[in-house]
This record gives sequence, C-alpha cells and structure tokens, in this order.
Amino acid sequence: MALTIGIDLGTSGCRAACIDEQGVLLAEASAVINMPETGISGHYRQDPDVWWQTTIHVLEKLCKHIDTQDVQAICTDGTSSTLLLCDNSGAPLCQALMYNDTSSHQAAEQLQRLIPQNSPAQGSSSSLSKLLALSQQYPQAHYAMHQADWITGKLTGRWGISDTNNCLKLGYDPVTCQWPKWISQLDFNQKLLPIVHEPGSIVGKIQTRLAHQLGLPAQTLILSGTTDSTAAFIATGVKQTGEAVTSLGSTLVTKIISPAQVTDSQSGVYSHRVFDFWVTGGASNSGGAALLSIFNLDEITALTPLMRPEQATGLDYYPLPGPGERFPFANPNMQPRMPDTLPANKQARAVILQGMFESIARIEADAYKKLYELGAPYPTQVTTVGGGSVNQAWNSIRQRILGVSVNQAKYHQASYGVALLAMKCQGVRII
Repeated sequence: MALTIGIDLGTSGCRAACIDEQGVLLAEASAVINMPETGISGHYRQDPDVWWQTTIHVLEKLCKHIDTQDVQAICTDGTSSTLLLCDNSGAPLCQALMYNDTSSHQAAEQLQRLIPQNSPAQGSSSSLSKLLALSQQYPQAHYAMHQADWITGKLTGRWGISDTNNCLKLGYDPVTCQWPKWISQLDFNQKLLPIVHEPGSIVGKIQTRLAHQLGLPAQTLILSGTTDSTAAFIATGVKQTGEAVTSLGSTLVTKIISPAQVTDSQSGVYSHRVFDFWVTGGASNSGGAALLSIFNLDEITALTPLMRPEQATGLDYYPLPGPGERFPFANPNMQPRMPDTLPANKQARAVILQGMFESIARIEADAYKKLYELGAPYPTQVTTVGGGSVNQAWNSIRQRILGVSVNQAKYHQASYGVALLAMKCQGVRII
C-alpha cells in the first residue's frame, strides 16, 4: 500500500498527515510554533530554524503511527509570500519575512512604477517586494526561498527550487511558465530567482541521514510544494469547473475552479494553477472575527436553534472587525455596519445574529458575483470549510442567498491536501 505524507507549515504551527492510495487519512501529528515577531512599519518575522525543528518533531511523531516503509513521497506547503534569503549552503541569512509583513514599502513603490499594475507581485506584502528589500541588505545571498521551498531544501539538500503557486507573488508567469521579461529590469541579482516546477514535481530523494532518523525508505521522493490556501482547496476534493470552496474562518475566503486565469490586483483576486485547472479567489475582511466581536461562541450555539433560516430578517449589516474592506469591494475606508447594542430578549438577539449571518452570506454572494464579472464562472455548488461551516442554520441561510447547494467538506486541512497532491502526482488514481 503506497503512502504519502503532507506537511503544512502555518504561522503558529506545523501539521503533518499521512494518507493511503484511497485518500484515507491514516494519521496526523502537529506542534505549535511561536508566533512571529512584530515591530514597527509592518514587520512580521520568524526564525526559519524553528520551522525545521518543529517539522522534524512532527514527522517523528507521525512516523510512530504509520508503516514508514510504505511511504513513497513527501510534499510541503507553506504560507504564501513568506520569504527569506540563504547562502550557498541553504543557511538563512536573515529571519523570514512573513506573508503579512508589509515593511517593504519603498520596494513596493518601485514595483508600482515598473511592473504591470495587475501583477500579483504588486504590494508591500508580495514576495517580490520582500526580495527587492532583502537583496539590498544581503548582497552575498545565493537563494531567495519561500517557506515551503526551504523545508523542501532541508529534506533533500537541494536549494533554489520552488513551484508555480509559491512564485506567483514573486512575479512568475504561470501561463507562459517562465519569468516575465520585465523582471530583468529590476535592481537585484537575477540568480536569486528559483528554478520553478509544477506543484508535486520530483525535487529529489530524502537525505540519507533523515531517512535513517525517521525510519523512511532511502528512495522516499520529496516533491515541490504549494501554498497553504491552495493545499486546503485541494483537500476538499473539488475538481470540476464551477465548484467553489468558501472558508468561513476569521475572514471570508472564496475560491472557485475557473477554466481561465483571472486576476485583479486592486481587489486582491488572483489565480493559482492546480493540476489542469485554475483556482481563482479573493478574501473579504468580513467573517468570524467580526461576528465574535458581538457574540461569543457559546451564545452563537445557544441562539442558533431560535432562528428561522428560511425567513429573511430584513436586517442589513456589513460585519467588519475594523475599518477597511478588500473584496468584493476594495475600500480601505469602509466602516463596519453592525448593531450597536444587543437587546436582553433571547429571541430578539437570535434575530440579530441571523441578520449577521445573512449579511455575511450576502458578502459571500457578492464575492462570487465579482469573480463572475472578472471572468470566472458562478458556482455550481459551494463546499465549506472553517469554523463557521459547522453551523447548519448558517449553511441553510447561505444556500438560500447563494442559490446553490452548500456542503461541508470531509477533509479541509492543508496537510491532507498536500498529501493528496503528492499521491496524485505519483500517478495513483484516488477513489
């Protein structure tokens, strides 16, 4: 029985999953990582050595619960646009700038004048802005690497290799499958740019000492990875044009399978190439964080049975955790529109909660309409992940407003998704 392992590196933890040829989840392991260091001017930084220590710890835990001799391949995902520079041996020269680090303001201003306005590499949080900024500080650098790239390098001893998904915000063109001509006009050492493969391509075999340490076969393949959000999308199992995935977490993230690439940098919409289709999406600031600023989890659980999901409340809110919206309306000054106070009566509070649910569902519908206007299909069905996906009343409301079926995903962890990517790329047809 062939097994694959997926490793998911997030901001605050690492998770690994092992699956078999039927896509059955056999075992999982996880560990916490200290949150990134924060500072002035949008700094969010993390020590990459902590990623590696945690990854090995998690793999050791996982391997105690599986038949390690059946493992054929390992694949890794990481946070999109997290970047570091390394020397010629792969040793970090600096802390990694995390996906939400916006300290590269000057570099972003340069890019705004020099590169296409609709490029995903625009913005101070893009990996290209970070590369421009870091390359000035570390002229001795040999490699620019994303989070998943660096872990893949540690597993194989091969450096300077990445994938099309992670390189999207570094400026790579996934349509022509090459670095665009305009990137050669930028002021940095072009040799820092990685060699780019499709996600799930063979990078090399696991280093011998690591194979012995983990009890894995010496022939275990290490594959090029992807981003965490793309891995989570793969985990749901959706694969047909028009199938969509909504993540109801702290924020509201909408993604859909599109037959063509769709990009709109102004509203943060871009597309990742996965297998033979495009995953197009955007993220709203609305979602669970705004909801939890009014109601706690226990109260949501208690009030949900009092709702009438089939009947609209007529309430019109725009739940946000603070000023500013990015998608489906790009407005940094948008103010939250939420109830100022809550009545003492439980039934009245349930109506307001339902109104909040309905309002977030309308934002979700507007998000998919915006993607449709930009060239993606409208959803034929929506699969839901995230904490909000377990609320059946909310799912009923969303189904009414979206006009399509809304289903919960069986699997949604990015670690499962990247293990599934590894299995599919090994030529196994998942049942």
